[in-house]
Amino acid sequence: MIPFKMASADSISATNLLGKSPEELRELVASLGEPGYRAAQIYHALYAERRFNLAVMTNLPAGLRERLGREAVIKLPEILRRHRSSDGTVRYVLALEGDKRVRASGSGKTATVETVFMPSDTRQTICISTQAGCAVDCRFCLTATLGLVRNLSAGEILGQILVALEDHKTALQPQTNIVLMGQGEPLLNFDAVMAALRIVLDPGALAISPKHVTLSTSGIVPGIERLAQEKTRPKLAISLNASSNEQRDQVMPINRKYPLEKLLGACKDYPLRPWEHLTFEYVLLGGFNDSAEDARRVVRLLSNLRAKVNLIPWNPGDLPYERPNAERVEVFRKIVEDKGVPVFVRDSRGLDVMAACGQLALMESASRQGVRDPQLAP
Repeated sequence: MIPFKMASADSISATNLLGKSPEELRELVASLGEPGYRAAQIYHALYAERRFNLAVMTNLPAGLRERLGREAVIKLPEILRRHRSSDGTVRYVLALEGDKRVRASGSGKTATVETVFMPSDTRQTICISTQAGCAVDCRFCLTATLGLVRNLSAGEILGQILVALEDHKTALQPQTNIVLMGQGEPLLNFDAVMAALRIVLDPGALAISPKHVTLSTSGIVPGIERLAQEKTRPKLAISLNASSNEQRDQVMPINRKYPLEKLLGACKDYPLRPWEHLTFEYVLLGGFNDSAEDARRVVRLLSNLRAKVNLIPWNPGDLPYERPNAERVEVFRKIVEDKGVPVFVRDSRGLDVMAACGQLALMESASRQGVRDPQLAP
């Protein structure tokens, strides 16, 4: 494992190369009087070769490396803590050194975020955050208790992936899956998320296939419509979690702004690729949304869509819900399956270190001072 050091104080004003597009890198090297192809060399060294020190980018001339060193830095999030699960999952608490607003306030506090690395025999899955905290306020999710601290930059989103890969580089499997299911609502930080994903999906950069990258949304309809227009995009997962508007209003306040009719209308219009299904995630809350009738209503809701369903038995946390028993989960699954809808029960990882779905809430943090996002006002 390599240590990750934050940039020194005198580098705070320098340009962070992490998250920069090829076009942005070309502007940078042009400002230094260098030809455009130098940008491609930096981009390749940074993402394809994963070199995070300008001094070791030996595909660049020494003079350029020296000048870049005065103008730019490569700042990865710093690992503050690693929480290791008995199943091999690692929950990272990462410091985001790039928060200039926090430094400018003189508070001395740095935003933190969580990332989860889940290894298996054939692949690794990295669950990344797109915001510090979250403003959507899903009532069954511990992350909602943080409120929204701030959006992450493209470099901070990418940095989570790179930190996790580097920390396990001696034991990586051939396939990497990326899921944008950590802290935050990705579609409320659309520009930074897409800037990061273009690098993730670029065959000349991180080179991860769109089939192995999934963005999960609570149902931000304008964001879904905007994502549909993107030429390069991940798979889309919708956090459904209820079988009626009345029920969904209780656990997902965002439903009052984008009710099921609007949400499913946007899903119907979403342009799926030949190999693609829309994924609907359904957190099963014991005694609330896990009945046989709920299952039948879910099937009716999805009847006109090319969809699959991921069932997620609620993961324990300091919230007033219960994990459903195995029998009710199986009855629900069987009803959905018998109606011809592909359905899977998600195996929760990292429960013993609060790394499972809905548990990312910086539980060791002493203060939670996030705010609501004005975009979510009804």
